[in-house]
Amino acid sequence: MTIVLVAAAAGYGGWRYYDGNQAQAQAASKAAPPVAKVPVTFVQVAKADFPVRTYGLGTVTPFKTATVKSRVDGQIIKVFFKQGQMVKEGDPLIEIDKRPYQSALDQALAKKAQDEANLRNDQLNLERFQNLAKQNFESKQNLDAQQALVDQMTAQIKGDQAAIDNAQTNLSYTTITAPFSGRTGFRLIDPGNIVHASDQTGMVTIAMLQPIAVVYTEPEDSLPAVSKAYDRGGVAVDALSSDGQTTLSHGALAVIDNSVNQATGTISLKARFDNKDNALWPGLSVTTRMLVDTLKQVVVVPEDVVQHGPGGLFAYVIDADGKVEAQPIKVGLSGDGKAVVTDGLAPGQKVVVEGQSRLQPGAEVDAKPMAADGEKVAEQAVAPADAAAAKEAN
Repeated sequence: MTIVLVAAAAGYGGWRYYDGNQAQAQAASKAAPPVAKVPVTFVQVAKADFPVRTYGLGTVTPFKTATVKSRVDGQIIKVFFKQGQMVKEGDPLIEIDKRPYQSALDQALAKKAQDEANLRNDQLNLERFQNLAKQNFESKQNLDAQQALVDQMTAQIKGDQAAIDNAQTNLSYTTITAPFSGRTGFRLIDPGNIVHASDQTGMVTIAMLQPIAVVYTEPEDSLPAVSKAYDRGGVAVDALSSDGQTTLSHGALAVIDNSVNQATGTISLKARFDNKDNALWPGLSVTTRMLVDTLKQVVVVPEDVVQHGPGGLFAYVIDADGKVEAQPIKVGLSGDGKAVVTDGLAPGQKVVVEGQSRLQPGAEVDAKPMAADGEKVAEQAVAPADAAAAKEAN
């Protein structure tokens, strides 16, 4: 009987101990907060056209630059332009004293008039000699002499006309005009200065700004792709600020240099820009962005999707249960914040683009779609006419 009572007591005590532990465990379970989901931002994998671009460093240069000099000697009477002024082709820039050259022209004209009068008289005499010679009243010798005199005066008049043309040319040089449209630089002369045709320094420099060129370099490895794109016609080139953050102007490739610089391993290129807003200025350093190809309908994701791990590249993929897995991927080209995934991802999958630092495989996530920033890099299409103009303006 005693043994039965002891066993019963022991069983009751064990039941109380187990029941108490269960109660404590349930209470602890209710008190502990649930595991928090990791907040992330995702994008949906999709196919798109991917522009293949190359970047280089360049300098803005005018297509044309002219140092205006005088072709005659004389005193400057008028200066028609202001420093830094835009001028058009044919606009008058400087006027030199015309009087000496006008006098030379008048003298040449008078000399020709005099010789023409003498020629008319000699021609009348020649006609008389010819009539007399037919009647045997004039010798053959005198007739030939008169013919020679007429020929001599005819040649003299041609020389007079050459002198007139030369005088007129010199007179035209006294008004100096703009050889092409462009912007003037500093004025190096003033009214009253004496200039000479032999002067080494010019009077003003004119630089063509519309259109304008950018000379830049690309690695020699880019030459095959650039050449193919150039042969197809219309290679778009963007001129960016030196830090690459601001697009200044859009243009087209105009010239590929005929040799590679062996010292630097680069090829020089020249692009043409209309520069209607004068955003490009001679001497300005710019970054160039050239579109050499477009990959059609490839898997494109933001570069932030691509993660680096001990085993290589991977991306966090969100499954249907809201958990992430590390998916190994392969990346081809990248640029402008985008990457082409050649293997590992399929259209429609959700991949994490922000918040990867707190993730590990199997983690539950609170995923929100990436907000559209509204910024899209537009392709700069080059019309055939623009491409032709770019190739010709070199």
